[in-house]
Amino acid sequence: MLQKIDFDDNFDGPLERDRSHLLQPSYYLDIVKRRWLFFVVPFILIATAGTAAVLIWPPTYLSEGKILVQSQQIPTELVRPTVTSAAQERIQVIQQRTMTRDNLIAIADKFQLFPEKRTLMSVTELVELMKKSTKIAPVDPMLDFKQRTRAENPTIVFSVGFEYGDPAVAARVANELMTRILNEDLRDRTSRATDTSRFLSREVQRLQTENAALDAKIAQLRITQGKPAAASGQDQPTSTLAQLKAELIQKSALYSDKHPMIQSLKRQIQAMESVAQVPAQTSTGNDAAASASLDALVAQQEALQKNLEAATAKLMAARLGENLEKDQQSEKLEVIEQPTAPQEPIKPHRPKLLVFTLALALGAGAGLTFVLELTDKAIRRSTDLFTIVDNRLIVPVPYIATKAELRRQKLRRIATVVLAVVVLIALLGGAYFFMPPLDLMLAKARAGLFR
Repeated sequence: MLQKIDFDDNFDGPLERDRSHLLQPSYYLDIVKRRWLFFVVPFILIATAGTAAVLIWPPTYLSEGKILVQSQQIPTELVRPTVTSAAQERIQVIQQRTMTRDNLIAIADKFQLFPEKRTLMSVTELVELMKKSTKIAPVDPMLDFKQRTRAENPTIVFSVGFEYGDPAVAARVANELMTRILNEDLRDRTSRATDTSRFLSREVQRLQTENAALDAKIAQLRITQGKPAAASGQDQPTSTLAQLKAELIQKSALYSDKHPMIQSLKRQIQAMESVAQVPAQTSTGNDAAASASLDALVAQQEALQKNLEAATAKLMAARLGENLEKDQQSEKLEVIEQPTAPQEPIKPHRPKLLVFTLALALGAGAGLTFVLELTDKAIRRSTDLFTIVDNRLIVPVPYIATKAELRRQKLRRIATVVLAVVVLIALLGGAYFFMPPLDLMLAKARAGLFR
């Protein structure tokens, strides 16, 4: 029995291998007809599996709040803060302290996070998962934690968030993180201010002790130098004591009783009064050496007095800064947006994943079809035939249609014409019975057009 075989090309033209069929749509249509099963099966399998995976993928919600670094309420020209480090640096320090192992484990235990995974993971893996789920970052992408001054970054807002499968739990954990950050910042600033005040207080006490010792030495030398003069009829210690009292009265009009200079004068007067009660003895020492020693001690006391005044001023400023921190009037962190339970998950992005799944299924089906077509050695074109048979042995024979084939072609033509006539009559009948008259349609159209 003869069977008709249609080649994609003919025997005309050169006999070298031709690739022009790759540009013809009929070539690809023929491949689809022959390989449709190898395209459909991978497409259905991958599309079904991918869609199921996307639909059952558990959602992840992100709850986050925003914290503003609030500037100092009182002008810095009036009260200078004790803590002068940049806000970005403090935020980094607070972030590291908040993200410690103990804090993260405490938060995970408090809210019973990841109950299914905790039975299969170690404590270290749990901490890494907590760090991965916690999000602390500046809100404005132009901001950078490397900047160090307020002038470089006048407004600082950063977000604190937590990712979790339950939106309500994510909101509670984010609130806990923000609370810990605020408390840590307040504790850190207050602790720094208190430590500064304590250090300066100890320094002032040390300088006061040294100053008191110098006062005693100076008073002793002055009395010692005055004893010989008193024995000869001159009241030198009384004169020196009177000068100190006069100076005390003069300084008291300018300074308070707690001023270092007032306290020093009082100690000198007290020392001279106590020594004056001792009976006078003849001095056998070198008066010139004693005078030089007295001048050196006085110069040392003046330098020490300046250091004591500077330390006292710093201590007062440090105590003002400490009160500023305790009253929360300095630069502080302020919550401007509280974390809430999110309504939509941040991942997975199901529409994108579905599109990617369909693209992967199409690619897999088309790739398998392409591979099978490349490995197929069937003869479908005359050029394929010429590769295995000498072209001189091939003679084209035209196809001869039988009477039955001609009869079937004639019947198909008649059936096509009859079907077209029936469809045309049905359309005209429907238009006649169901549509309004043509003149009415034209009148309505004209009225609507020229209204």
